[in-house]
Amino acid sequence: MDHKKAFLLSALFAVNFLPLFSQNREVPVRENVPLDSIRLSDPFILADKNTSMYYMTGTGGMLWKSRDLQKWTGPFKVVKPDTTSWMGSHPMIWAAEIHYYKGKYYYFATFTNRDVKIDTVRGNVIERRACHVLVSDKPDGPYMPMADPTYLPANMPTLDGTLWVDKDGKPYMVYCYEWLQNWNGTIEKIALKPDLSGSVGKAKLLFRASDSPWSKERNKDGNIIPNKVTDGPWLFRTQSGRLGMLWTSWIFNVYTQGVAYSESGTLDGPWIQEKEPITPPNYGHGMLFRTFEGKLLMSLHSHKEGQNGRSIRYPHLFEVDDAGDRITVNVTLTSGQQ
Repeated sequence: MDHKKAFLLSALFAVNFLPLFSQNREVPVRENVPLDSIRLSDPFILADKNTSMYYMTGTGGMLWKSRDLQKWTGPFKVVKPDTTSWMGSHPMIWAAEIHYYKGKYYYFATFTNRDVKIDTVRGNVIERRACHVLVSDKPDGPYMPMADPTYLPANMPTLDGTLWVDKDGKPYMVYCYEWLQNWNGTIEKIALKPDLSGSVGKAKLLFRASDSPWSKERNKDGNIIPNKVTDGPWLFRTQSGRLGMLWTSWIFNVYTQGVAYSESGTLDGPWIQEKEPITPPNYGHGMLFRTFEGKLLMSLHSHKEGQNGRSIRYPHLFEVDDAGDRITVNVTLTSGQQ
């Protein structure tokens, strides 16, 4: 995908789905909704042992609840950001996650204030976008701001933050520094305060989009080059203790998910990219969770082009085997729209 096409697709997607990315609209709560009837980008599922309930969120910042992963109730409004902060009164919410950590529930999400422009690169205006963390005593919120007004530099567009506690016992946010500004997206880490109420120190680069052997696009001359997009990091350990990371990019115009593994077993890497994607084409932004029965599942979304060329995203579940040094995905066992 060339640079102009990538940006135009990103802009079109944001415009078409702006109502879905904000909690400002009123949406009626529905019960017993099958998973394949839900439209959701970046689906994240928390299997909460405290309530014996599954909670699903994602882009849009709404929440769904289920006892069995089959029938869902929702969507519920659960996020209460500070509308006097940099986010503005109507922030877009992308790629939300819920993490249970030391007795509280933390909402990691990307917030965008479309009224604030932070940069213009190669003719593209970049809006104020950053990862932020909210907190609640309950998995279904409400999620409220904490101490620090910002976690990452205001002049950088960042997204898709996730939580990882490394071997040093310290919590970190792992996130993407968006390609729109640096033109070669990165995945980075930054240390968090013990209660996750802010960040500590400076960020460290983990790897770049161009490190991937499988992601690719064509430049303006028609030559095949590495794709510049990094998206949706998710950290995991296999049963053997090996540290891995799911992340997503593109193969030309097809959304695709890969995996990398850390040689040191810590976030510092070095990160070695697998040669081939981990899932079939047109799936991405995956995360892993274990059901109450002990089965390891991957939650991710697929793309489908609807009317007027709009991209429709459906959540899916794949079964995953993590018994060895590498995860493998059972692509024949899936739940959701094809």
